[in-house]
Amino acid sequence: MYQASLQQPPCMTISGTWKRDRSARTTIILGLLTFIPLMAASATPHDIGNRLELLVDDALIERLDGVAFKLHPPKSAEVSLVFDQPWEGSSNHYITVLKDDDRYRMYYHSVVGRKNDASGDDWVSYTCYAESKDGVGWSKPNIGLFEFRGSKNNNIIFPGPFGFADGALLFPSRNLRPGAQPDQRYLSPGMLRPKDADGKWQNMPRQLYMFASPDAVHWRLLSEKAIMTSDSTHYPPLNLLDSDNSLFWDAPSRRYFLYLRDEWLTPGTGERVRGVRHATSPDLVNWSYPGWIQMHPSPPDEFYTSGARPYFRAPHMYLAFPMRFLPHRNAPLPPEYEKQRGKGMSDTVFMSSRDGLHWDRRFLDAFIRPGLDPLKWTDRSNHTGQGLVPTGSNEMSIYVLEYFRLPTPQVRRYTMRMDGIASINAPYGGGEFTTKPIVFSGRRLLINASTAAAGGVRVEILDVDGRPFDRYSRTNAVEFFGDAVEQEVRWDQGPDVSALAGKPVRLRFLMKDADVYAFRFTE
Repeated sequence: MYQASLQQPPCMTISGTWKRDRSARTTIILGLLTFIPLMAASATPHDIGNRLELLVDDALIERLDGVAFKLHPPKSAEVSLVFDQPWEGSSNHYITVLKDDDRYRMYYHSVVGRKNDASGDDWVSYTCYAESKDGVGWSKPNIGLFEFRGSKNNNIIFPGPFGFADGALLFPSRNLRPGAQPDQRYLSPGMLRPKDADGKWQNMPRQLYMFASPDAVHWRLLSEKAIMTSDSTHYPPLNLLDSDNSLFWDAPSRRYFLYLRDEWLTPGTGERVRGVRHATSPDLVNWSYPGWIQMHPSPPDEFYTSGARPYFRAPHMYLAFPMRFLPHRNAPLPPEYEKQRGKGMSDTVFMSSRDGLHWDRRFLDAFIRPGLDPLKWTDRSNHTGQGLVPTGSNEMSIYVLEYFRLPTPQVRRYTMRMDGIASINAPYGGGEFTTKPIVFSGRRLLINASTAAAGGVRVEILDVDGRPFDRYSRTNAVEFFGDAVEQEVRWDQGPDVSALAGKPVRLRFLMKDADVYAFRFTE
């Protein structure tokens, strides 16, 4: 249809049919409008090299025919930690998990007791630390750094006065900037309140500082100067700075990315609505104005956290698992817990980005639901910590807070297949999808795919105009059936695709009762 429309554009047709037949005019115009973006796509192929491409968005997809994107919620696994120590209260929250060389590290915030003293603090808060060899079994090492009720036998790595939303909140990450100093191997934003002349903590303003560590356990203030403050004319006045502040080095842009929780006032009602801001810095000192992230589509969801991080197998992809907060909805709890409940309820959603600012929210459904346990239907439960980490050759894990505000909160591990957050799914009747023009490097094409016993996946390689190369056509494609994270794609004459490396091509996936999660070219 596109070629016919191109050969007979309206400007070249002055027949009576064109003048009389509105239907014909409409068909030709629509054909041209559809063809224009195809020409633009053909002119600018995406150079993907040999990087992994997750199928969580349509950035590389030109056409879906009988197939659709599908979200794959993770599966509940074992309980990782139970907050049952005296310095761990019912309001433990904000989990960060790192896969770090030979171990896994978990950080979390404990909020315990009421402290009614002259400082005005209502709560006492600590940042605590746990370790694991495999991401499954966790322990709380005796760090011995800070005292709690006369003893240093605990896993506290940072103390902080905590007046509901004020205190030292650490969200560590590896400093992956090339040439980073050894004593700055780990970085974390942390929110503090300034002290007055008498050394007492002030209620406002809240300020965000940068902390550094050589070993992920011993932390120091990197600078006495705050990187952001909520009363500055240079930064948003409502910026609370009190939640999941996500920081990481972004290799593609050679900048640090920082995500902050903030609120805006709705016109007319003045009601506060929670959302996420994004700022960047080349040096941890000079920061851009933290503007709101942009989502498409943009439903009226409130996000309490973001959990944004580059994907560990594809750092050009940014994945986020925000806690969606519904402040005006409450579920019934068993009578003995009603007095401890907070306002609202929450779950986790998923979104992705390729630049850190514009986020794809094609999946509006929950990524993690509260489920059958009535004690999970509370505010701030079911939210994930920062960090999606590998826990096996075919598995990755994410960690979720449960039972917030209840007597014994806990962290549970959830699992999913490697790269398996979402897929392009084909039903039993079959379907196909075609990529935009791409340029690759490598000799083999690998796919992460799963089929039914009666299903299958074939791949053909096309030129930019959609014509299949004979050797890589569908008639020569060897069908894959099975389940594999890295499956080599084959044709009758073998798997070698090096003859097409560096040239603009398209891929067409022919599927039946199957999911394709990701693909990449490799040597």
